[in-house]
Amino acid sequence: MGRSVKISSIQWPRPQRAIIRSSTGMWAWESALHRHGLGPVAGVDEAGRGACAGPLVIAACVPRPGDSARFDGLTDSKLLTAAARERFYDLIVGRAVDWAVVIVPPSEIDRRGVHIANVDGMRRAVARLRTPPGYVLTDGFRVPGLALPNLAVPKGDQAAACIAAASVLAKVTRDRIMVELDREWPAYGFAEHKGYCTPVHDRMLAAHGASPVHRFSFVNVARVGTVRAAPEVDQNARVQGGNLTGVSAVPGDADVVVSMVGQGVES
Repeated sequence: MGRSVKISSIQWPRPQRAIIRSSTGMWAWESALHRHGLGPVAGVDEAGRGACAGPLVIAACVPRPGDSARFDGLTDSKLLTAAARERFYDLIVGRAVDWAVVIVPPSEIDRRGVHIANVDGMRRAVARLRTPPGYVLTDGFRVPGLALPNLAVPKGDQAAACIAAASVLAKVTRDRIMVELDREWPAYGFAEHKGYCTPVHDRMLAAHGASPVHRFSFVNVARVGTVRAAPEVDQNARVQGGNLTGVSAVPGDADVVVSMVGQGVES
């Protein structure tokens, strides 16, 4: 099999002298791992880590090997136009071997901290995959406790197709949630800035106070110190394929998971 690398007393398989061929572009990592029998390869990424409102959304994705031609231009979701993200989202949902999305509500982010919530969400997203990956690639930093062979790829959402695909799933899902939240809380402009700390958002916070979907562990939100009353929420609202139907709210502490397999939603 080749050499092994010892990480936290667990020895993960590592292909001997694996060559990452730049000619394969965004698919180089997956191609190298598949050549050495370490597939399927899953990528993991998140959206909303730096936002001060709305959920953190984490996605895991196992692209279909040999699909590179269909995904020409795929890269970090932040570098794509909204129209391109939507196009790739539909392709990923229709073509990927497997994918899953975990939505972490602001209350959990406040209770645990954004990094811990993010890392745990990544573990949960991988665990929700119904096609067990042979290897997991993460964006930028290692995720302890994955219990699968894994590797952190620097700027992974610009270097590995599986991570870029996960970033598209996470961002499109989160952007759709923020558009729905904008309908409930129109004063804040969530549809425009998606909950990030822009000057407009800060002015709206100062003028209207914080809402229940803000993250009170963030300094600019904590400084406001007031909470607006929550609007009436339709308890039958659901997430379907990344869309919130009905009058929606950020989910409670339980995960909301969207999985391609069976088209099911768990909450």
